[in-house]
Amino acid sequence: MPRSTSPWQLWLVAILALLWAAGGAFDYLMTQTRHQLYMAQFTPEQRAFFYGLPSWVVACWAMAVWGGVLGALLMLLRSRRAVGVLLVSWLAMVVTTVHNYGFSNGMAVMGDPFSLGFTAVIFIVALLLYLYARALAERGILR
Repeated sequence: MPRSTSPWQLWLVAILALLWAAGGAFDYLMTQTRHQLYMAQFTPEQRAFFYGLPSWVVACWAMAVWGGVLGALLMLLRSRRAVGVLLVSWLAMVVTTVHNYGFSNGMAVMGDPFSLGFTAVIFIVALLLYLYARALAERGILR
């Protein structure tokens, strides 16, 4: 019989995931609104890169970011819908990153070791959150 009580780790992971996703949402909002103080940390070439992203890439970026926020909230609500939302979020992240680093000049503009490493961390965290939510759903913890 599936376990119906929530392990304490669920709450910890979901709250940390929500904080992590909120950081991504903040970055997305500051970039999309072209917040002057926030965008001052980037070079003119980097700002031009962000401001020149095609609409479909911005839409995928939004799906990745807001999907992470929604997925974390759904985990807090113990909803199995978190699994699909986190998967879509991760896939949207893959599409965005492939475009930015593979099919545009993102590697030249943003390809410093820190940015590449941070991108890898984002990928790993998003994938682990999806796998964690899927495991919780399989155990009947997410309903």
